[in-house]
Amino acid sequence: MNKRLEGEDIARLCKAVLSLETMDECYRFFEDLCTIHELESMAQRLDVARLLREGITYQEISERTGASTATISRVGRALNYGEEGYDIILDRLASEPSNETGSENG
Repeated sequence: MNKRLEGEDIARLCKAVLSLETMDECYRFFEDLCTIHELESMAQRLDVARLLREGITYQEISERTGASTATISRVGRALNYGEEGYDIILDRLASEPSNETGSENG
């Protein structure tokens, strides 16, 4: 783990996220915690990671997501040299039944 991420505050945030039990709780927590722009940026990066893993070109990813090439490059570096966080999440999401509406309450 990156040394910059160590600390009580970060650990408390991670524990908070892990304690969420439903989609509704997750939406509510992140709506209180983040701005809409921050949430959209995080969601965009996750989508970029998914598309990069599918072998989609930077240009097409930019067209599909609106992400800048700098963002795409940063996500690509994380996929190639990071802590495999994207891989963990994307593998888990791929193995779950699709719930595109996000209306799951528990």
